[in-house]
Formats: sequence, C-alpha cells, structure tokens
Amino acid sequence: MDISTLKNDFQQTFQRTEEPRVFFAPGRINLIGEHTDYNGGHVFPAAISFGTYAIALPREDNFIHLYSKNFSEKGIIKVSLDDLSFNKRDEWANYPKGMTKYFLDNGFKISNGFDVLYYGNIPNGAGLSSSASIELVTGVLLDNIYNLSIDRIQMIQIGQKVENEYIGVNSGIMDQFAIGMGKENHAILLNCDTLDYEYAPIELNDYDIIIINTNKRRELADSKYNERRQQCEEALQNLQTELAITNLGELTREQFDENRHLIQSEVNQKRAKHAVYENARTMEALQKLKAGDLQSFGQLVNASHHSLRDEYEVTGKELDTIVEAAWKQDGVLGARMTGAGFGGCAIAIVEKEKIEVVKKAIEKEYIEKVGYEPTFYVASIGDGAKELKEERK
Repeated sequence: MDISTLKNDFQQTFQRTEEPRVFFAPGRINLIGEHTDYNGGHVFPAAISFGTYAIALPREDNFIHLYSKNFSEKGIIKVSLDDLSFNKRDEWANYPKGMTKYFLDNGFKISNGFDVLYYGNIPNGAGLSSSASIELVTGVLLDNIYNLSIDRIQMIQIGQKVENEYIGVNSGIMDQFAIGMGKENHAILLNCDTLDYEYAPIELNDYDIIIINTNKRRELADSKYNERRQQCEEALQNLQTELAITNLGELTREQFDENRHLIQSEVNQKRAKHAVYENARTMEALQKLKAGDLQSFGQLVNASHHSLRDEYEVTGKELDTIVEAAWKQDGVLGARMTGAGFGGCAIAIVEKEKIEVVKKAIEKEYIEKVGYEPTFYVASIGDGAKELKEERK
C-alpha cells in the first residue's frame, strides 16, 4: 500500500494538515506447532509482509477518533478515554479500544486522545491474525506517540489479555508474540509456557512458502476453538491424577503413550496426543531447518496436517482439499493447514520454478470439489510491529 496515499486519506478524513506518523504490524503464519500454544508447548511462527497500517496524530482533547478503510461504511467511531468499555456496536474498533484501556490500566500515561486511520491488507477471517495485528499496531502507536517506553514482551502480553478478557477469545500468546517480535527472514521457535524463544533463519533456497486461502471465513470466537481447549484441559486433569505436570507440553511422546490410559475420554486422548506429538515435531523442525534438511522439514509439516485432520479434527473439507491436492504435486516439499482451522489458510513449501503449475493444479481440484476459487499469496517473512519512519513514498 502506498504510504503517501494513506497519509492523504488520514488528513482528509480527520481534516488535519500536520504530517501524521505511520505504524505497521504484520500478520503471521505458523510454519508448524498448531494448537500447542495454549497447551504449554512450542510454536514456530513468522511475521509476514501483509499487515495493518495505522496512521495517527494525537488530539488535544480526550477523545479517540477511529476510522478503518476496510470498514469505511462504519465511518469515524468516536470514543472517550473516560469510557473504553467493550461495546458490540463498535465492532472492529474494540481492538484498539481494548489496547488503550489496558495500557491505562497498567499505569501508562495517556493524557489526551488521538486520531487514527487503519488499513489492513490481511485477508479478513483468513486465520493470519488480523486481530493480533491491529492490537500490536495500536500498541506501537501508543508507545511512540506518548513516549511510554513499554517493554515489548509486556505489550505482547497486554495484546493477549485484550484478546482473552476484553474481546473474549480464549487464544494463546503465539499471534501477538510473532507479530511483536518478528524478524525479517526468520521464524521464532517459542516456548509458550516460559516465553523462551529462539530465532531461526529461514533459508529455503529454491523454495518459497505460498499461502493458500480457502476463502471460507472462520470466526474464531464462534469456532470449536474453545471446545478443543476444554478437551485438552480435561485430558490434562486426568493425567495429573498420577503425573506431576502443569501442561501437556511437558510430556514426551513416550511419556504420553505410557500414560494415555489415564485420559477417560477416547476423544480427549486424541486431542492430547496431537498436542504432545505436535510439540515434539515443532522442536524437531527447528533442528531440521538448522541442518538445512528441507526434505525432513517438509515431512514434519505434512505429519502436522495429518494429526490436525485425524487427531484434533479441525481441518474440514476446504483445507483438506487444498493440502491433499498440494501433496500430489511435484515440487511440493510439504503442506498443511495453518491457524485455528475450519477454513482460513493452508501453507505449502513449493519449488520456485513450479509454483505456477502447482497453483493451477490446486485451484482446479479445489473448484471441482468445493465450488469456488482459492486465493494464493507468496509469503515473504518480514519484521515485527514498528513505526515506519523512513517511508516517504
């Protein structure tokens, strides 16, 4: 998106003549480690080049005026710093409202309001974390405009708290962490229990990561996400009758297999097996990438999808059609669903020279089985949330 256009849009929308400041937060993909974050396991996300722009200037009163180019029909949403409580009527604006409220609740001084124009080029509802992106772009905006010097990990934790408590979606910390801590050409191996993390260079050489959007929207709050969380918590409670563990991420595959009989429900056994085995695959994936063993990395990615389909049961017809079509193609190292599931996106690691052929084959099979087209994006891995100071275009 052309930054100068966004600046002009901001000045026209809010009738301001000063030069506004520009902030950006990416979306994210998760290479492997799905539904492990809230089970105290590891994830392996990367920030992508799509994301959310926020163009902003402080005001002299205590009102916040919010406008999104993505929801222009909603017009300017006006709220007071004195009342930042959740209001369903404010829809998308609840994300920046929540961030501002929780900054204030944590003792950060925001004494006057601001005007802000948002524009996101993440496909909405695609499972690429548009909600965490708007949270974190608001976080860096507040941090920079009001000179708050907030620790980045604290900002990430506030973003998760907004998602969990203010919005009411019971998600783990991966999205906010990847978006807040992303680094160009690197993925992050993150332990979601301790927040220990390690950057891993993504050197795919002759391959690219493509994102394939099913174009079936998934609404996180309304999905079976909370149900899966509950099932894992029940499995953990059963295991804790004999094992001194605080989360499923502490178990090796062998320990799980020896003790799975403690889990009373067969369904919950499957859910917990996925969490434990996926965690092991994720740690293994880091080692394979470090060793430059892309073939083995691709096989782990494939195994992740098998487990999400058969043990966790969160894929659905659309994602399975895309991934299974990708597996048939020459030049595909690995493919799997990414995100919470039930729609959203898949990723595939594809030989650069064969991308067009692979896309055509997946599209043909998808249209035949599902009835409409998927959308393809080549993902470049970029930096985390920041102010764009050098942009003068």
